[in-house]
Amino acid sequence: MSETNSAAEVAAPHRYTAAMAADIEARWQDFWDAQGTYEAPNPSGDLAGDAELAARPKKFIMDMFPYPSGAGLHVGHPLGYIATDVYARHQRMTGHNVLHTLGFDAFGLPAEQHAVATGTHPRVSTEAAMDNMKQQLRRLGLGHDRRRSVATIDPDYYKWTQWIFLQIFNSWYDKEADRARPIAELVAQFESGERATPDGRPWSELSAAERADVLGQYRLAYASDAPVNWAPGLGTVLANEEVTADGRSERGNFPVFKAKLRQWNMRITAYSDRLLNDLDGLDWPEAIKLQQRNWIGRSEGARVDFAVGDDAITVFTTRQDTLFGATYMVLAPEHDLVEKIVPAAWPEGTHDVWTGGHATPADAVAAYRAQAASKSDVERQAEAKDKTGVFTGAFAVNPVSGEQVPVFIADYVLMGYGTGAIMAVPAHDSRDFAFARAFELPMRCVVEPSDGRGTDPAEWDDAFASYDAKIVNSSGEDISLDGLGVVEAKAKITAWLAARGIGEGTVNYRLRDWLFSRQRYWGEPFPIVYDEDGIAHPLPESMLPLELPEVEDYSPRTFDPDDANTVPETPLSRNEDWVNVTLDLGDGPKKYRRETNTMPNWAGSCWYELRYLDPHNGEKLVDPAIEQYWMGPREGMPHGGVDLYVGGAEHAVLHLLYARFWSKVLFDLGHVSSSEPFHKLYNQGMIQAFVYRDARGIAVPAAEVEERDGAFWYQGEKVSRVLGKMGKSLKNAVTPDEISAEYGADTLRLYEMAMGPLDVSRPWDTRAVVGQYRLLQRLWRNIVDEATGEATVVDTEPDEDTLRALHKAIDGAGQDMAGMRFNTAIAKVTELNNHLTKAGGPLSRSVAERLVLLIAPLAPHIAEELWRKLGHTDSVVYQDFPVADPAYVVDETVTCVVQVKGKVRARLEISPSIGDEELEKLALADPAVVAALGGAGIRKVIVRAPKLVNIVPA
Repeated sequence: MSETNSAAEVAAPHRYTAAMAADIEARWQDFWDAQGTYEAPNPSGDLAGDAELAARPKKFIMDMFPYPSGAGLHVGHPLGYIATDVYARHQRMTGHNVLHTLGFDAFGLPAEQHAVATGTHPRVSTEAAMDNMKQQLRRLGLGHDRRRSVATIDPDYYKWTQWIFLQIFNSWYDKEADRARPIAELVAQFESGERATPDGRPWSELSAAERADVLGQYRLAYASDAPVNWAPGLGTVLANEEVTADGRSERGNFPVFKAKLRQWNMRITAYSDRLLNDLDGLDWPEAIKLQQRNWIGRSEGARVDFAVGDDAITVFTTRQDTLFGATYMVLAPEHDLVEKIVPAAWPEGTHDVWTGGHATPADAVAAYRAQAASKSDVERQAEAKDKTGVFTGAFAVNPVSGEQVPVFIADYVLMGYGTGAIMAVPAHDSRDFAFARAFELPMRCVVEPSDGRGTDPAEWDDAFASYDAKIVNSSGEDISLDGLGVVEAKAKITAWLAARGIGEGTVNYRLRDWLFSRQRYWGEPFPIVYDEDGIAHPLPESMLPLELPEVEDYSPRTFDPDDANTVPETPLSRNEDWVNVTLDLGDGPKKYRRETNTMPNWAGSCWYELRYLDPHNGEKLVDPAIEQYWMGPREGMPHGGVDLYVGGAEHAVLHLLYARFWSKVLFDLGHVSSSEPFHKLYNQGMIQAFVYRDARGIAVPAAEVEERDGAFWYQGEKVSRVLGKMGKSLKNAVTPDEISAEYGADTLRLYEMAMGPLDVSRPWDTRAVVGQYRLLQRLWRNIVDEATGEATVVDTEPDEDTLRALHKAIDGAGQDMAGMRFNTAIAKVTELNNHLTKAGGPLSRSVAERLVLLIAPLAPHIAEELWRKLGHTDSVVYQDFPVADPAYVVDETVTCVVQVKGKVRARLEISPSIGDEELEKLALADPAVVAALGGAGIRKVIVRAPKLVNIVPA
């Protein structure tokens, strides 16, 4: 410690310093915990009899579930947490009953990978990471109701995740009622004959396995053999949403292949229309709504059947008006009909280019299928210059023309979209055009080009696509579309197809059912067992939770990342004592085999908002009265849900879509009153940091980089600098603990909120943090004597200038906090504090108290301390936020600029409420304006009351 600093501390022992901030913050955090300051009361059951809650509007505020990383937090992580805390504190001070807490999404791959590498049980490492994160968050002064915090890995929590899975498993979607219903009601329909079985036999004649198969076609959670995304390098399958745009795993960046495996799925597609339509009632960013709409991908068109021998290839098309132009068909290589339609030999006259050089169709198809399996969906859909495919040897019949059209397989058609088959209209689709050119296939123009190219596709360079053109060359024996527009032609051909039973108008979706199985250890076990016939049976609620067993090896079997010809092997399958059990499920003890997959890490975050409401309820998912109070529909919230949900935009089609689906199922089954989980969504930006890299491209410690003459140097070597993410691996992470130790948590809170608009990314600059530290020091000095530590306020009325500054700050900062514009709220508080500093002298008590209340949501620790020094014995948390006096918010006068020929000639002090006519008269009468005009006439006067008058002489 220098002599200068030592002398300053002796002269001002009560100066606000980092050490004092640390003491203040620790004391108030202990006080809040001891007093239960942030504990939000639940309704007792009859809200009408609960006078306190009935008088206070509720506000349920949430952050997206954090994952407890072993690396701990850097300063970018708490941005959203601080923002919701400031907002929650302001809402409490404006009379709301605020529920704000934070739990942990604690199942997942990182803990399992750590366990594989170190032998440490995932629970041990995860709980240690949670404890560390809790301490870091507590130090920030976040006002969470800690009684309500949950972790997805707690058996008391995942008991209800398993329970919800069983509700979904035991449900089916009734299209006529447009909602989910218990599977028992479907069984009753089959038993009574109200609903026919698929093959028409009475339900009583079906075996147990046959009944299970029938119900599996309806259940909202079902197991099936279907194409899945298989990542050998991870040893697990992935949902479509977990595969990146370049066809690799989101975690680990491993290649992803298509494989056919038996896996659990969620029938989210049953809710496609409701998931789309209900977006209109949500207060979400339009960009997120658009991403969900695009992911669901609703399109209207027609189903058309093309006969192939005794079978039929069904296609979905949005351009049924071009059916006469279909000159060949393409199936996905994985399509079920491929093997059935392949003949033993090539038909006579088969083009050599169609065979791929193979002696038989079976050889050609087998070779091409192997080739396609090695590509990701993204690679298969890429606009490659060279189109690949092979003729199956089969022909289909175009239903409108009766023409025989060849059937190919090609990798640009995917089983996951539509029906896995297309009718190719090469004259009017660029991909089909390229394929037809490559394989010397015919093309027929059926949509009249409007660009003068003529109607012979042989002379074209590319397809012609238009929705605003006339149909041509489209006449058959009993139907003609010639001369019709696209809309009319679609309607006519759809009716024609339906009348003949070979097609119908239909709606298709891009959305696919949610793949719900993972070949991992660290996840929720499925509450499902299989009998000796392989029939799945749900565990009764009395057997929940089904807890994870101890295993010696946490790792799923992984394979060569590029080897698509592999199958998963799960860690749980190696624990035979757990897998093979004898249970009494109501019909006596029997042997069963447990499901050895686990649920994906998204499962626990699909419903955690409900558990926050009633976290210790052992009898129900959530008490209905409590759920209704916090999340039920009300004016402006037609679907109910959380009042404010803050998190990153990266979860647009993963967590948010899945959570919406689960909410709707629970709503349909009567378990909740809210059909949407989150009413208002706010996406915060990201705190970025500079990344410095040496000549090898390796990140170097940012804290050790020096800037000299506009260049950056590390240990004598010049390094590059780019703005990017903050993280331990990039060696640019700054922890909140470091900043709190140097300046205090209140300073960190203020700095993160002052950096810019909350929804915009911004660069971190440690050097700039001191600005907010100095604001708090000036605030402290304005109220506290640094020599004695006592408040210096006086019981006198402030002058009018101070009252105007105070009430403008109250008005502006209050509106900004309500609108989550925290950076401008801080600017207004800073402006007021600067005014008070310049005014000098002791503050009026009324001004000091309202200044403290203004800063309280943003810097709660120092606000509590100052509130206590001002003589109050209660917490500042539930004090009323100051209310501005309108008389002091409006300026008495404003300055109006008067211009003549664009030059300022006068400035008028006028009332802000002056009208245009009166302002024009005042401006024209001003002596300086009269002199500037010099007797010239006036051509035009432009008045923008009360700020501007522009006079244009004749």
